[in-house]
Amino acid sequence: MKKIFALLTILLNLTIMAQSKFEMYDFGTFKLHVYYSGDVMNDASYIIEGADSLVTMEEPLFKVNVKEFNEYLDKLGKPVEKTITDYHIGGTADRDLTMAYGMEAFSKGPVYGGMMKNFQKAFGDSMVDLPTGKVSEVDFGKTCSWAGVTFEFRHGASTDFPAASIIIGGKVYYTHWAPAKAHVSNLQVSSRAAVDAELAEAQNELDSGCELFIGGHGGASKVNAVKFKIEYLNTVKRLLAENSSADAFVKAMKSAYPELPGSEGLDALAAALYK
Repeated sequence: MKKIFALLTILLNLTIMAQSKFEMYDFGTFKLHVYYSGDVMNDASYIIEGADSLVTMEEPLFKVNVKEFNEYLDKLGKPVEKTITDYHIGGTADRDLTMAYGMEAFSKGPVYGGMMKNFQKAFGDSMVDLPTGKVSEVDFGKTCSWAGVTFEFRHGASTDFPAASIIIGGKVYYTHWAPAKAHVSNLQVSSRAAVDAELAEAQNELDSGCELFIGGHGGASKVNAVKFKIEYLNTVKRLLAENSSADAFVKAMKSAYPELPGSEGLDALAAALYK
């Protein structure tokens, strides 16, 4: 908990809230709208647009982003049929929420609940009040249909929060961290067990047959990013076996990926993997 809070505080000091932006992907029977918050945690939010209604996912946490997201939502001119909160609690006020089984209790427990209290202390009035709406939970393995679009709830990475990876309309794969051609964060991979867990989840993504891959952190990417993630994590496993110290591992990773973004986080990653 302290490590998470410390890292986010550092990011807050280094990052100015970026200008937010939207992207839209048309899959014929539905559209996916991606909202890049530009906030300190690189959060992304989503709107799934069916023929007559909308589903929102992972709504923003900060007031400036909630305002921007809701203005865009209103312009779509359709009612919101369902609001899904999977990995990230956001500014949903008193609206009813849908979560994966067990996530409501976890979100109020000492780990996630404590993290949110620390966020409130760190971000103060810039952060929205926490949600108060009624929660309905969806069992893992269940497929629901909202706004005329299917949502298949699968288990996410085994070392991550007890929330879901969700396949949307058979085309879009949502999980906590969007695959990206960059070094992973120690918040995503915090142990050697997490390397294996993230590798298994990446293989699930690849095997899903989906076309687009999205996350609560990051945004949207194509299948080449998933394939890179698998190759990258296998390299991490190999270099962990070949190097007995954190310093040697960092050096080896920089040599393996000399131009890859995110190298400034390798020391923290190595510290997590060699503790």
